[in-house]
Amino acid sequence: MTESNQNVDPIEVAKRVYEAYVAKDRDAIEALIADDFHFTSPRDNRLDRATYFSRCWPNAHVTDDFRFVPLLRDGEHVFVTYDLRMKDGSAFRNSEILTVRNGRLTEAQVFFGWMLPHEAPEGGSL
Repeated sequence: MTESNQNVDPIEVAKRVYEAYVAKDRDAIEALIADDFHFTSPRDNRLDRATYFSRCWPNAHVTDDFRFVPLLRDGEHVFVTYDLRMKDGSAFRNSEILTVRNGRLTEAQVFFGWMLPHEAPEGGSL
């Protein structure tokens, strides 16, 4: 990493990660993810970089678009909520906490949201 990478805004790094998914640009995302990267979700417990690429990256091929709700920065952390539309027309909302150090993503923690539109009636539950 060059010194200039230390001054990259973590929000810009986060945006580029999601843009790489939409563009299906493996080279772009590989350049953004640190060697010591880890990924955690309700289904995945601290996957390393190689496992992340084998398990999660294939989802790029069914991803159509991300719409950011908020992107909020707290130091090296970026809190991201997004609406994701898939190629089959389905959509859902998730939130993630990303850690960005020296211009590279070092950790992603995913918190699953709900389908869009919400499956429960307004004011109701499933």
